[in-house]
Amino acid sequence: MTRAPVRWGEPPPGGRLAGWLRATTGRIRRWTGGATPTTTPALGPLPLALRHGELATSYLAAAREADHPRAGAAATGAMEQAVAAAEWWPADVWGHRALWHFERAGMELAATRAARLIGDVRVAGGDPASARRYYAEAISEGRDIGAEREEGLAALGMGRAELELGDVTTARRLAQIALDLLERSGAPADEVGAAQELRGEEKEARA
Repeated sequence: MTRAPVRWGEPPPGGRLAGWLRATTGRIRRWTGGATPTTTPALGPLPLALRHGELATSYLAAAREADHPRAGAAATGAMEQAVAAAEWWPADVWGHRALWHFERAGMELAATRAARLIGDVRVAGGDPASARRYYAEAISEGRDIGAEREEGLAALGMGRAELELGDVTTARRLAQIALDLLERSGAPADEVGAAQELRGEEKEARA
């Protein structure tokens, strides 16, 4: 049975990535069959429901001080906790905050990873269609900074999203791209194995 996707409540897009995203739209669309990557939203107030716990306290203190590396790390930790508890909306909120802070800190690799992880959260939350733009962002940025492992993991994530959407051919093509990148970057065996498994997938996605 198909799950209803989480209502993400993502703020309107906008931010410093808009320019390079427009420049790479054609290239990304060739990967995704028309999906457009996201831009970085401006941050609003942290939802009241998330303002509790040690990581939230650490995050709020770092954000007040504009300590973007520390805020991004705290948001990433909170996202990982939410993912472990299968709480997809909080994970998505924290992921966007991590992405925003890492970008402002100029931490390109961390920002690329954050975009990929938001894609993973969207897929887990039942919304593979919206996940594709985050994977597309991670693919493009990973390529630009020479982070082949992150690029490969993002291609793998997008392949899984395409499989969920029923496009087996695109999923397998992305899996081969991911496999090449992961093998070349010396990625762990489990990541390489996941790409091999997806590349060999021949069953249609379940409705």
